[in-house]
Amino acid sequence: MDQPSISSSSTAVPNASETQATQQQASVPLNQNNMDTPEHQSLYAQGYEMRKKVVGEEYVSAALGKGSTDFLRPLQQFATEAAWGTIWTRPGLELKTRSMLNLVMLTALGKWIELGTHVRGAVRNGASELEIRECLLQATAYCGMPAGMEAFRVADRVLGEMEAKGELKRG
Repeated sequence: MDQPSISSSSTAVPNASETQATQQQASVPLNQNNMDTPEHQSLYAQGYEMRKKVVGEEYVSAALGKGSTDFLRPLQQFATEAAWGTIWTRPGLELKTRSMLNLVMLTALGKWIELGTHVRGAVRNGASELEIRECLLQATAYCGMPAGMEAFRVADRVLGEMEAKGELKRG
């Protein structure tokens, strides 16, 4: 399977020559150390599509394209292949459940930037504001009040932003 274009204007998965041309135009080289086999290319392509589905094309384009740097790009490519292509595409859990698990884990770890991204993903995957709140309350009981307070602040901010953009109707 060909590697997907990381251009924000394309949602199709182009062939290898189109991908190479797009990467040269965007100055976004793929890490050839982990992208040189069909298996890796397939996982990357699956991960790319899953990542767009969950967190949105705007976020993915920024993470892999214009908003990235040569230093960060290999990490983003690895995350796309390993987390999004290998884990998020597995059978056994619905995307909504995976999203809610991430909310709790990111709260426990105190990873607030990622939590914000995954609050948006949870909504995109069908989680209600009530379900998000309950996940964060559950995490607060086991992770402590300071972590829970910050998680609630992050979630409230993201949900408010989504409401302002018309992506969510609150309350």
